[in-house]
Parts: sequence; structure tokens; C-alpha cells
Amino acid sequence: MESRYNPAEIEPKWQQEWDARGLNRTSEDTAKPKFYALSMFPYPSGNLHMGHVRVYTFVDAIARSKRMQGYRVLNPMGWDAFGLPAENAAIARGVHPAQWTYANIAQMKQQLQQLGISFDWEREVATCSPEYYRWTQWIFLQFFQEGLAYQKEAAVNWDPIDRTVLANEQVDSDGRSWRSGAKVERKNLRQWFLKITDYADQLLDDLEQLPGWPDRVKTMQANWIGRSIGAYLEFPIVGRDDTIGVFTTRPDTVYGVSYVVLAPEHPLTLQVTTSDRRAAVEAFIKEVSEESEIDRMAEDRPKRGIPTGGEAINPFTGEAIPIWIADYVLYEYGTGAVMGVPAHDERDFQFAQQNALPICIVVVPPDAEGIQPLEFAYTAPGKLVNSGQFDGLPTAEAKRAIVDYAAEKGCGKVRVQYRLRDWLISRQRYWGVPIPVIHCPSCGCVPVPEADLPVTLPEDVEFSGRGPSPLVKNTDWVDVPCPSCGEPARRETDTMDTFLDSSWYYLRYVDAHNDDRIFDPEKIDDWMPVDQYVGGVEHAILHLLYSRFLTKVLRDRALLKAGEPFLRLLTQGMVQGLTYRNPKTNEYIPSPRVDPNDPKDPNTGEPLSVFYEKMSKSKLNGVDPLAVIATHGADTARLFVLFKAPPEKDLEWDDADVEGQHRFLNRVWRLVTAHASTAGKGAFEPPTDSRQLAKPEKELRRAVHTAIAAVTDDLSGEYQFNTAIAELMKLCNALSDADCTTSPVYAEGIDVLLRLLAPFAPHVADELWQQLGRSGSVHEQSWPQHDPEALVADEIEIVIQIMGKKRGTILVPASASKADIEARALACDAAQRYIAGKQIRKTIVVPGKLVNFVVG
Repeated sequence: MESRYNPAEIEPKWQQEWDARGLNRTSEDTAKPKFYALSMFPYPSGNLHMGHVRVYTFVDAIARSKRMQGYRVLNPMGWDAFGLPAENAAIARGVHPAQWTYANIAQMKQQLQQLGISFDWEREVATCSPEYYRWTQWIFLQFFQEGLAYQKEAAVNWDPIDRTVLANEQVDSDGRSWRSGAKVERKNLRQWFLKITDYADQLLDDLEQLPGWPDRVKTMQANWIGRSIGAYLEFPIVGRDDTIGVFTTRPDTVYGVSYVVLAPEHPLTLQVTTSDRRAAVEAFIKEVSEESEIDRMAEDRPKRGIPTGGEAINPFTGEAIPIWIADYVLYEYGTGAVMGVPAHDERDFQFAQQNALPICIVVVPPDAEGIQPLEFAYTAPGKLVNSGQFDGLPTAEAKRAIVDYAAEKGCGKVRVQYRLRDWLISRQRYWGVPIPVIHCPSCGCVPVPEADLPVTLPEDVEFSGRGPSPLVKNTDWVDVPCPSCGEPARRETDTMDTFLDSSWYYLRYVDAHNDDRIFDPEKIDDWMPVDQYVGGVEHAILHLLYSRFLTKVLRDRALLKAGEPFLRLLTQGMVQGLTYRNPKTNEYIPSPRVDPNDPKDPNTGEPLSVFYEKMSKSKLNGVDPLAVIATHGADTARLFVLFKAPPEKDLEWDDADVEGQHRFLNRVWRLVTAHASTAGKGAFEPPTDSRQLAKPEKELRRAVHTAIAAVTDDLSGEYQFNTAIAELMKLCNALSDADCTTSPVYAEGIDVLLRLLAPFAPHVADELWQQLGRSGSVHEQSWPQHDPEALVADEIEIVIQIMGKKRGTILVPASASKADIEARALACDAAQRYIAGKQIRKTIVVPGKLVNFVVG
């Protein structure tokens, strides 16, 4: 028998044992209810960080507890393995992206196994594997056949260093690439898009079907989709037959329109520009084209624009108004044009003031008498003025009346508009999924036949970091016959956005090695949707929205029944490390080089700023999970990340708290091994009737079953791992303090402690289970059920108050009547000490809680 707790010995032992016995393998017993536990799969960077440890431990605790509760559990793992970092590594290290990626996968897999996470590795997938991306290409063809994949010329964010398109979210607030740091440019390219806008209403409305999602995530998605109901109005262009169409949610302000603004890239811009303004307009267009979309939309940046010299007619007033172009209007958003109502829009007010444009008030407060000059835009509801036949109408009524009038006159109509844009999936890089399309001069855009999938990446490519994608230069791969007519044609050289790879991986896990089809429909309908998804809130919009979109498209193609992929969502907080920074130089100092009791720069001796910040390489504040495992064991690391903070909150790393969890496991070790050495090994008969027990046994059994009820509740619905572990600590204390160590109640308590501990600290729980002489693994045991009768106390504590102040407590029978409680309270020493010789004017009895004597 082990004399001391030694995680370095027991953890590898049990990891090998679980693997040999297949304990982590997904059960196919459909008689059991299913539970699909899923963590967001990682990019294989090569090393685990504490954020990984936290999220995977969360999911593992859920998966292990659900198995013990009688569920068949799917808890898979894979790798989000395509992307630009691998190409950058190929350039920097002179290795192929595949070699670098698979080496990282092997290393991270080994690290995950050291944590004892119960992943079913038989279902492992990697998005860069042809066996996987064959089906990513197949999904693209489903979109293509459904008319949901198309090409168009579009202005994109272009990274001039990495020479690839960037999504808006990959451009930082300074307009620079999140990878290379280059100033992002706007460039027109022919790109592939997926028609996510066709599903905008479903994606928004179906958020109501997700009560298990955090409200803030649903709000973020709703805002991203940005559905608004308003009016489409047309402004005729002076001297032309064209009109400028605008969308507005404030048609009630149309009489206050004093100018219209086109996006610089709008097709009408140069057509409405007068000859004397052409040079200035073309120069402005060129200048704006070099700005990122993020820059142009920034709220804190002055809005810039110039007049085109052209004019439009306000169809409601009949007046000619100037046409401007401005950087804050984007052609891809809405109609690419806006009407300027400076009196009633803050942005328009600022723009009009900067450019001396007219400001016409057409809405005033409901109780206003007369029209007062504005110091800032009035945007609240009110009543109309200076609006012809609509004067005096409240804004809500005026909106309807003006849209009806516009429809009658043929210059407008009701329109629903969205902020959401179609999903641009083209990337000009090598390490991604080739888009399965061939461009033929005669046949046009021809999909690769399904029988020819996967279109694999060529291996004989060069990575210089300069020029176009290596695929463009590989003529042996690019030049192919057209599948339709056989004439010479060219492959599509763009690869897919890696968000597409990660938008369906949860479906492949269900049937990971099916060579004949993407998945078996019966299996997918059995396991989907995912019951619990866990990952970072940074994926709240794109990944989750794209996954929902893809699931709905596949449902509409009759490939699965689920309309939503993830039933419940937990977005975990970040892991923060103690951070040291020199406020003068802004340089970060590694923690090992700093004396925490006297934090000074080891190079200059200057005082350092000390604070908690998200762990990262750049902040030099990370903690290596493998170092923690080497020192304290995986179970200690697991308990710490579970106990330190609620799952959705940020966790501040503290070495002292890590030590505290290690001490707790040592206490459990000593408690159980002492019991095993004195009480013998093997099975025992737990008590079934608390009424036959002595008082100490009753109290201990109540503590045991209170722990069962509390931990079970903490692992149901809202996961509160921190309070669950606190309950285990209470149970450990109750067992340590108990005098009835030879009682079956004590044996039951030891048994329950290990079963409840198993999801959180699986290695030590199994080792101690074996030391008790129990058969099988603790993880194969059933989850304990609490006995409601055991929770009923024979006696309860009553607080004694005199004039509302606590003066002591007494124990009374739980069944005592109100009169009996009052009599016992009156007779107790605590009461007699304060009421002796005084008149009791009133006695207040709150059964089960307190007795308060009011004395004169």
C-alpha cells in the first residue's frame, strides 16, 4: 500500500489502465440516454497553455460525472489544423506546413493525455487531413448546388505582407493585420462567398430556442445579424434617369434631408461627379481605398468627405440637395448610400457642422412650443414640424404615414435590412482546404465531381513569403482538363477560410472514420445536438454563427434533423497571471526574475507595476501546465482550475492556492488509506435507516448525503465546479472529525467521497478506490443518490435574541412546537442572563430560526 500520495507514480499508471480497458471509449448502448460533451478544439501550436487546461478540465468533469450517472457519453477531441501560422512556420523554419502541424499535434496530444482528460481518441480528427477535408469540400459542393456559394468582385481587407484576404475581425483597431502587423489595404478581388444572409431571419429568430446559452452571447449574435425594419427611399439624380436608393429607420425625418452621401466605391460616384470635381473625387477615392473598414467605421474618428458637384432631389420637398462622398459610408453595407439628416442624427450633425451643410429641424419634443436652435442632434421621439402634411404627427405614426405615401408615389417602400453580410471564404494561401472548382473558358465555373474528392494539396511547393500563393505557381496542379468538356482548364487557387473547417467538426466526431459518406444519418440524429459546448467567448460571433448556419443548411438538404448544433453553451473566463511591467519602458519582466515582496526591474532597479492580465507569451506571465503537473500532479492542476473561480469568470493564477489543492488531496489520501488499513478491504453494507443510528452516526450520515445532494446539484444545469469542490472539502472535514470510524456510516462516507471526487481528480480517486479493495474502476461506478430522510435533522439550532441582539443558541428537537421552543428558550442560560428581573413585554418565535425576547 502506498504510504504517501505520489501523483508522479499513480497518474501514468491509471492513464495506461483506462486506455487498456477502453474506459474513455464512447458507448454504443442506445438503451442509455446520450450526452454529447464538447470542448472547442485547439489550434495545434505545439504547447498547451492554462486556458486549454481549464476548458478541457471543465468538459472532462462533466463527461465523467455523466457517465457515472448512467449516460453514454461522447467526449471527442481533434485539431483545428489549417491556417496561416503553419505557412509562417514553413517560411521561418524551412519545413513543410504538414510536418510542422503534425509534430505539434503529437506533442499536444501527449500533453493532454498527461492531464487525464477522458477523450475518446478513437474519434480524433484533424482538419488538415485529406480524410477530413474531403468532406469539407463535399459540404462546399452542397452549398454550390443549393445556390448558396457564389463568386463576385468585392473590396476586401488585404494584408500586403502575408498577401491574403483578412476578415474584419482579423484587423485590429489600428487598421493592422492581426498576424503580420501590416497596415491593411482595401483591394478588389474576385472572391467566393456563402449566402449566410439567406438565413439571417432564422439565425436571429432561432436564438429564442437556446435558453441554455448565455444572454450576452445571444445578444452579440443578434447585434451582429443586425435586423432593422425601416424604409427604402429613392432620391432622383438631377440630370440623369438614375436614383440613389437609401435605407433608413427614420423615414419620419425625410423632410430634414439636406444632402445624400455615397460610398466612394459606389458605381454612381464617378457618374454623378462633375468635371470640375473629378480630380478631387478620384484622389479621395484612392485615399479611402487604402484604409481598412475598421478605420472607416471607427466611432472616435472624424468623418471625412467631399462634394461630388452632383445633386439629387428630395422627393418629399422637391428641393435639390448636394451629393457627397464620405469615408464612413461603405458600399457593402446597406445600399452604399445614406441620407443626411443632421438635425436628428449625431453623425450627420457632426458632419454637417464640419462641412457647413444645412441643418433643418423636422422633429421636436412632444411638449415643445415653437422650434429652438439645436446644440446637438435631437434623436428622441417627438412630433413632426416643417414636414408638410405630416406636421404634428407623433414620430411612430409619421413613420407609417410617410412610408405609405412614398409607396403611393413610387419613391419608397417598407424594407427589412441586416447588418450581416455574406460570408467571404476565399483565402490566398496554401495551407487550407482547396476550393473544389475548376474554371473552364467554355463551361465557366465547374464543380469538381464528388467522385474526385478530395482535391488534395500538392506537396512540391515553395514557401518564400513573397508573391502570390504557392498554389498559383504550381502549374502541374493548377492546369487540369475541364470535368465537363475535357478542354484545358484551371483549378481554383483560393483555399477556404479555416472557419469553414471548424464549423462542422462536431458532426464528423459522430462518425469519424466513415469513408463512404460524411456521416451516418442515424448516428447523427442520435447524437445531435451537442448537449454541452464549452469554449471561449471570443468565438461568440463568428464560429458559433457559422456553425449554426451550416447546421441549418445541412438540415435543409435533409442530411440531419437538428436545426441548432449546440443545446447548451458555457463560455469560460480567461486564465490571468501575475504580470510585471516597467511603467517607464513598458517592458514586461518574467515572474521568475522578480522578487514578489519587492517588485523591481532586475535590470534598472526601477519599481514595477504589478497586476493580473491574461496569460500570454508577450506578457511573459504564463504558467507552464507541464511544470505544474511535474511538481504537484495533474489532479492538483485540475482541482485548482475548477475551484479557484466560477467557470464563466476569469481565474487569477495563485501558486499558494495550487498548494492548497495539493494539501487537500493529501488529506483525502491520508483519510482513505487510514480507513483501508483499519477497516479492511472490500464491499460494505451502507445503512438504510437513519433512525437506528446513534447521534454521531446520524450527524455524519447527514453530512454525507448533504454532500451528495449539493454536488449533484452543482453538476446539473449551471455548472458550479468551485462550490462542488467546496462541498467535498466539507465532507472531508466531517469524516476527519468523526468519532464513529468503525461504523458503516463512516465506510459509506469514504465510498461517497471517492465517487464524488472522481470527475474532478480522477487518478487519485481510482488509486484510493483500488486501495479500498473495490472491484473495477471508480469511474465505472454509479453516481451516489442522496437519501432525503438522511437530510432531516433530529435537532435544530435556534438563535436566542434579546431586543434583537444575538445572545446565544440552543438545540431543540426538530419536531418541537412553537410553544415548546419558547419554553426551552426562556429557560436557557443565555436568555436568563439578560432577562432576569425584567418584564418580558413580547416574545417573537420564528420556528426553525430564532426566539427574540422584547423586555422592559
